[in-house]
Amino acid sequence: MATTKTTIPQDKIDRYERVLAMHPELVRKGAANPYTSLNGHMFSGLNKEGELGLRLSKTDREAFQARYNSPPFISYNTIMKEYVNVPEELFDQPEELLHYFDLSLAYIKSLKPKPTKRST
Repeated sequence: MATTKTTIPQDKIDRYERVLAMHPELVRKGAANPYTSLNGHMFSGLNKEGELGLRLSKTDREAFQARYNSPPFISYNTIMKEYVNVPEELFDQPEELLHYFDLSLAYIKSLKPKPTKRST
């Protein structure tokens, strides 16, 4: 488990890390607000309230919102476009949560990688 400098309740960080443990190839980033990214694109993370946001394709996002009627995912007072706010009850359904996490990861893998270094 990573050391954090955050006000997010530890139980919420622990829940997030249990989800990430199902994908050992991923590295959790962020000391204050834990998140994951791949190819320069963030795709999951906790906001300061400890809510989990997942970045999904438009089709998956619309289906998720219709099923769970979840509010927008807000981080740093900004509505995060392409993200869904994962409801608390989904943490009690790890297989279903993993399904949406996998959809998020698949969506990010479909995007063109962002450059990681500036060219000189």
